[in-house]
Amino acid sequence: MTTFYQPNAADGTHFLDEEESRHAVKVLRLQSGNSITVVDGKGNYFQAHLQDNNPKRCSFSVISQHSQPLLPYSIHLAIAPTKNLDRMEWMVEKLTEVGVDSIQFVECDYSERRVLKLQRLYRKAISAMKQSGRALLPVLHEIRPLSSWKALDNTQKFIAHIDDSHHQLLSKVVSPNKSYQVLVGPEGGFSPTEISWATERGFQVVGLGDFRLRTETAGLAACQTLHVINTIHRSE
Repeated sequence: MTTFYQPNAADGTHFLDEEESRHAVKVLRLQSGNSITVVDGKGNYFQAHLQDNNPKRCSFSVISQHSQPLLPYSIHLAIAPTKNLDRMEWMVEKLTEVGVDSIQFVECDYSERRVLKLQRLYRKAISAMKQSGRALLPVLHEIRPLSSWKALDNTQKFIAHIDDSHHQLLSKVVSPNKSYQVLVGPEGGFSPTEISWATERGFQVVGLGDFRLRTETAGLAACQTLHVINTIHRSE
């Protein structure tokens, strides 16, 4: 069944915006009475019927509603955006598919990108959410200097970093069913000052494997590692 996005469906907004309506009518050729699924990005699914096929504003009637089960853990990524925006779009798409709760973009000492517009990233996230059958959209936060960012309380905090030291792998230090915060730096890595800043705030320096990963790959690898550890724990 085709999935559409309406963030205010739970509040009674039972129509699709112009972009979604055009896709439903012009691309998918849906007609009045066709069944659709609507998600609100907040964890809710709505089974619905189209009431009209207006390409600018398709209305729908809700038949039933259910929610995506909540997980006993949450993942929050703080990451320095890459110079190439396409790589960030790819990362946001994949993180939405595997499931991440929020992404905070940070400006670091060695950052090559210090300005970031979230509109394109949100479109990628919405598309990935619908394609993967999820109902939760990650929260994307505007870029801000790392030094002015306040890490979340009551989380396991990790900073992914490669240097000459032998840091423990992330997979070896994760406690299941927690809230996690992972910090990933720019292409040039973190400066010594930033490493000190993070460790003073309770971040544990960890590795993600034997090889150096690109920024967007490191962000995905870290979040997926946390998912896998928790999935294994739940299945035991």
